[in-house]
Amino acid sequence: MKKIIVLLVTSFLTATAICQTKTQVVEAACGQCQFGLPGKSCDLAVRINGKAYFVDGSNIDSHGDAHAKDGFCNAIRKAAVSGEVVKGRFKATHFELLPEKNNAKISTQSP
Repeated sequence: MKKIIVLLVTSFLTATAICQTKTQVVEAACGQCQFGLPGKSCDLAVRINGKAYFVDGSNIDSHGDAHAKDGFCNAIRKAAVSGEVVKGRFKATHFELLPEKNNAKISTQSP
């Protein structure tokens, strides 16, 4: 009986740890237009610790007009994200674009 209880508690703690992912604030933009990633269309990407990754689990068009002045193709924005990098792509379980006033926008395109 004691072994079963220990096994259940251990399983619960392991499952809880796996389900929890840390939210972090990252740079988000168009991977091709702002981060120089390869591709022929505009796709959402994040930059974590200086390295850019395409995003699965959220779409560039889900966050407004990507080609607007403050859109992902013209500006690097801040986003609160949860997820993990798997096989060179960021698998997002949460993606929230932060309000512009909280963003230190960094445009790499000329005015």
